[in-house]
Amino acid sequence: MTHLVLELVRPYRGWLIIVFVAMLIETAMSIAAPWPLKIIIDNVVGKHKLPEFLGWLRDFSYGEHTLALAGVAAGGAVLIALIGAIAGYIDNYYTESVAQYVANDLRQRLYHHLHRLSLKYYDTHKIGNMLSTITSDVGTIQSFASTALLSILVDALTIVGMVFVMLYLNFDFALIAVGVTPFLLLFVARFKKAVKKATHEVRKRQSDIVAVVQEGLESVRSVKAFGRQDLEEGRLREASMETVQAALKARRVKSLLSPIVSVTVSLCVAIVLWRGAGLILRDAMTIGALTVFLSYLNKFFKPVQDLAKMTNVIAQAAVGLERIQTILDADAIIPQKPGARDPGKLQGEIVFEHVAFAYDPAAPVLRDINLTIQPGQRIGVCGPTGGGKSTVLSLIPRFYDPTLGRVLIDGVAVTDYRLDRLREQIGFVLQDTVLFAGSIRDNIAYGRPEATPEEIIQAAKMANAHDFISEMPHGYDSLVGERGLTLSGGQRQRIGIARAIVRNAPILILDEPTAALDTESEKLVMEALERLMKGRTVITIAHRLSTIRDADKIVVLKGGLIAEEGTHEELLTRNRIYAELYRIQAGATPAPKATAGAADSGPAAGLSPGTS
Repeated sequence: MTHLVLELVRPYRGWLIIVFVAMLIETAMSIAAPWPLKIIIDNVVGKHKLPEFLGWLRDFSYGEHTLALAGVAAGGAVLIALIGAIAGYIDNYYTESVAQYVANDLRQRLYHHLHRLSLKYYDTHKIGNMLSTITSDVGTIQSFASTALLSILVDALTIVGMVFVMLYLNFDFALIAVGVTPFLLLFVARFKKAVKKATHEVRKRQSDIVAVVQEGLESVRSVKAFGRQDLEEGRLREASMETVQAALKARRVKSLLSPIVSVTVSLCVAIVLWRGAGLILRDAMTIGALTVFLSYLNKFFKPVQDLAKMTNVIAQAAVGLERIQTILDADAIIPQKPGARDPGKLQGEIVFEHVAFAYDPAAPVLRDINLTIQPGQRIGVCGPTGGGKSTVLSLIPRFYDPTLGRVLIDGVAVTDYRLDRLREQIGFVLQDTVLFAGSIRDNIAYGRPEATPEEIIQAAKMANAHDFISEMPHGYDSLVGERGLTLSGGQRQRIGIARAIVRNAPILILDEPTAALDTESEKLVMEALERLMKGRTVITIAHRLSTIRDADKIVVLKGGLIAEEGTHEELLTRNRIYAELYRIQAGATPAPKATAGAADSGPAAGLSPGTS
């Protein structure tokens, strides 16, 4: 974590130097602050001689000039306060600047890292916890850096200066403070571990609240449709109460520290008062010296007291930094080889060689998949739920990497390509097109921001979207609601198709693009898809088999294997899995069982691995 902190503050070294110099000045003024009062008590009222280092004030310390010495001391107090205030303003301003910019850099770094992580990471981690880290944890560190850390640093510098001054004023008294402090710091350090553990639990519970609220609000339509507001409110109530219990437990631990430290400090001050009074009565010490010493003693113990009071803040910052480091240490990143090549304009040949994949090693999803897709070929993928259809498609753009085997495009393993350039060559139209906050124009150009207005309009026309976009109040500049939910499903799909047209990628992946559409919307979407698919290698996942019956080849997946493949007519003739699925959807009566020779003919017959 230390390395992370140093890396984050390195760009702001100049500002940190300014902060350090300002802190030194502020510390010097803090040390000097009690001395005007000492001069007035000892040298104006008490008529004692000035110390050697204040010899330049002796001209004001005799006879009628004594009042002038009081004026100099009073003016000095104002000057000390003024210089300290200016230095304090400078170090506060630049410390806040560093804290703000470091927090901004940290947020950007976290978000960048999260986008680099593979989908495997998101399969096992809650989005709500990530949001909590990017917002709350980064905010906690920013607040600590701009406020608490500054106070601790100033107090630490003050301690060093005051030790020397207290030793000068009274060696015995100084030993009381110096001797007690290590034990107090050790006690605080040991106590801090318990506070940190309790704080960690509180932050975990707070993240659970964010996750519950996020899931409930994102699914608010389903919640209302099923009338389960009570269930979601109950989940929040349970998470909230767990947070309350964790927070109260943490508070019980934290509340013990400050009183113990305060009582210990008070005992030290009491000893100094008692011993100092005796020294003053024996003329072994001046009242002013005792006043300065007590002032220093309070300031000397202030860091320890502040540390006790700020244990919660320090623990929160430490926990926040740990949670941030945990995300940054996550290595579920799709690796890119050194010197990975730019694929250029791909032709679109895709080959699966003995590909296997498992999210969990104990439950393989794909087993020895062998498949060749020629450039410009249209492939349909279907089969029972859980057969591995979506997983096959996820391996092409490297959302995941195979556990075994290789995926090649144009004869080159996808792992040899630059990841960003590879994905630029692939267009997507998914079952539920996600639209982002912004205008329709921005959403169409999302995959190719440099697209011209003419290209965007042409793509919308090809996608059968131009007419409904033109009827909107601001046309292509109309803003869409969150995730595009103000538009119908068919409208969102057509914008998604326009987005794929603008990208003009040679490989196109369609994942149930018409599954949730009514008949009229499906007709418009299918017309648009026909225009989109021309001249491209297309892989379509479909439960609705009518959308892939015209494919050049249909691949049936079952149990992670290619169960059969062929054209629509060939698969019907074989009268196996595909034929049964097709008849169920068509509502037709079962066809006569095919002959054994017909059923077993062709390289894709049966469930044997390695069919192609």
